[in-house]
Amino acid sequence: MATGRAKTPARMEDLSVLPLFFRLKSKAVLIAGASDAAAWKAELMAAAGADVTVFLGREVADAALLALEADGRVRLSGAHWSAADWTAFELALGDCENDAEAQAFRARAKAEGVPVNVIDKPDYCDFQFGSIVNRSPVVIGISTDGAAPILGQAIRRRIETLLPKSLKDWTGLAAGLRDGVNARLKPGGARRAFWEHFVDLSFSGTSGPDDGAADRLLSRATRIAASPQTGSVTLVGAGPGDPELLTLKAMRALQAADVILFDDLIAPEILELARREAKRMLVGKRGGRTSCRQEDINRMMLDLARAGKRVVRLKSGDPSVFGRSGEEIMALRDAGIPVSVIPGITAASALAAGTTTSLTHRDCAQSVRFVTGHSKKGALPADIDWRAIADPTTTTMFYMGGRTAGEISARLIAEGLPPETPVLIAANISRPDERRWHGTLASLGRGMAEIGHDNPVLFGVGRVFARKSAVTGATNATQVLANPLGADSEPLYALAR
Repeated sequence: MATGRAKTPARMEDLSVLPLFFRLKSKAVLIAGASDAAAWKAELMAAAGADVTVFLGREVADAALLALEADGRVRLSGAHWSAADWTAFELALGDCENDAEAQAFRARAKAEGVPVNVIDKPDYCDFQFGSIVNRSPVVIGISTDGAAPILGQAIRRRIETLLPKSLKDWTGLAAGLRDGVNARLKPGGARRAFWEHFVDLSFSGTSGPDDGAADRLLSRATRIAASPQTGSVTLVGAGPGDPELLTLKAMRALQAADVILFDDLIAPEILELARREAKRMLVGKRGGRTSCRQEDINRMMLDLARAGKRVVRLKSGDPSVFGRSGEEIMALRDAGIPVSVIPGITAASALAAGTTTSLTHRDCAQSVRFVTGHSKKGALPADIDWRAIADPTTTTMFYMGGRTAGEISARLIAEGLPPETPVLIAANISRPDERRWHGTLASLGRGMAEIGHDNPVLFGVGRVFARKSAVTGATNATQVLANPLGADSEPLYALAR
């Protein structure tokens, strides 16, 4: 059985900084400066429960600092930071006017073994402050490593809209339930299944848990403990390649998986979104190459599910569109393994979106067909009704037809489809290296030779592709190889950058 590894490290890409979370309750923190920036850091430290002393250096305190002192949240000292007893402090933050003062402040902190942050001077910092999303005890920190603070703030705003305010109450409930759940459920799949159900409840609405939520959840944990542990398989569509085209439901499945069996066409960026602890197994299936047999993949899914694992079978595009999902579903159902399917964006839809083309534009086509370009043996399918497919009022999308494109062109023309019918070929759809060829049915074989067979290829046949947008809708990374269609869309040999 042919298996392999992901092409790039799948668990964690390089980090510019490591996010850490400090418990500062009752810890002494030194802050130097009388500015509004110093006041904000003092308020932040006080919000984390720190014992904050601000050394003003005989400057006039900012109004915000005076308000914090009046509330009893910080202490103000007129002394300069150099006169402080640094051995009493756990952290030091300074608002320094120039590099010389910043260097001196950092040197003193390092001499005393105190982690230091100089506000707005990253070269003198041991740690940094990012944008914060506060749903305490859930706290999210966002860092751009000082490169783009405005971007960090924009990301924070985006996350704020995704997290309900009630998350704080649900997190508090989780803390109260933890001991009871741990007593009922052993570590592993059953305990994780309980907490995933808890997470679904937490995000199911805007309201917090009611008075009976704790009892109901503990009862559920008891029922899970009494039930035999069985695994499951979820067939997940990964879409054509762009990670942003992954559905939210697919994301949740990847985050819940114990094992991920993924195709050779899955982008590494999609695997990066999966649960870190999940085992990843490449079960590559590529036309014209040595592949893992379907029988072996079925057996792997059965063995893993019987061992109680939550298996994700990650497929390129949509599992139900030429993804051989029918064979896998049948094998799993016959064995009594729970199986579900999460659809993905199929390549034809992604190509239509990428070229701003309507596959059923009412001036050109009244229907759309998805047709396989090869049989199980790799040749042109013998049971296709070519006369029906050669319909000028239909848009036809051919999957896996790279090696049979010339034969397809000849059969369609023989059945009466005009040789000048527009054709659009695309390879690596939605990916940064996407390439397109725009031409006619008569020249389809030549176009496929230019595109090549090494990467996933889809081509569409129909009048909708005569529209200019079928070429000019390309993204900046898209290479348009040819466009011999004449007046409606001028010839293009261009690599847009």
